[in-house]
This record gives sequence, structure tokens and C-alpha cells, in this order.
Amino acid sequence: MTYRMAPMSAPILVLTLGLLALPLAFAILAMRGSELLAIPALLLLVLYAWVWLWFRPTEFRVRPDAIEVIWPLRRREIPRREISAVRLIDRATLRREVGWGMRVGAGGLWGGFGWLWTTRRGLVRMYVSRVDHFVWVERGPEQPWLITPDQPDAFVRALSAHG
Repeated sequence: MTYRMAPMSAPILVLTLGLLALPLAFAILAMRGSELLAIPALLLLVLYAWVWLWFRPTEFRVRPDAIEVIWPLRRREIPRREISAVRLIDRATLRREVGWGMRVGAGGLWGGFGWLWTTRRGLVRMYVSRVDHFVWVERGPEQPWLITPDQPDAFVRALSAHG
């Protein structure tokens, strides 16, 4: 079963649109005589492409033996035997369980991707495109994963059915 990355929630969409306007603003200013502003415009475009291609997963595949996480430029498998539990988790429960957190990686543009350093759980792998309807994948002694596939209920049922 294949589950795409969930659509962005409204706060992340607003932030993404604002960030996407930055290179355009720099490019317009560069064309109006501030040529040096073409450099940050180009750097932002390269950075945004890197986030889209390397950090933001496009889909999660549930197979009998693994979850396969797919990015445009890479893939990663989490063997089913390493997954001790999977469940839906809401924002309030997440905050109670992990405590205060700080993102380490790419964030704001299309979501948050990389790690979430938390006061109670340490590092958590994080690939989220919205601020609710999370899926928590517990991996025993390994870092847990926090993800936002579309159809999170079906994702959890599919993964639980294979366990």
C-alpha cells in the first residue's frame, strides 16, 4: 500500500508561500538594478530544490516486511522487525509525551524534515507536512519516527495488519 505525504496544513502552507516569494522578490529587485540580489535568489532556489529532492519524502509504502520511505533522490527501508508499535498521535498528546522540542533540519518550507530534538525522548526522526494527524512509529532502541502520510488511519491499520 502506498501513502503519499499528506497535504500541507494551513499554517505550513502560508509559511511555504511566504518562503517561495523570497527568491522571486530578490529576482525582481535584481532586475531593477540591484544585480547582487540575483545571488541570494539563486542560492534560495538551490536550497529549495535540495529540500524538495532530499529532505521531503513523497510517499510511504507499507510492505509485509518493511516501510519504504521514498524521496525524489533516495529511499530508505525500515524493516518491520524493527517496528515495535505504530499509532496515531495528536498534537496535544505529542507535546505531553515528548516535552519541548526543537527541529534540526529543514523546516517551514513544505513542512518539517529531519530530526526533532525533544526533552523527553531525545532525537526523533521527523517528516511532517502538517501540524496534526501524526503517525508515531516506535522502533525499540532506535529513534522513533514522526510522519504525516495521507490517510493516517489507513496507514496505521495497514502497518498493524502486517505486524
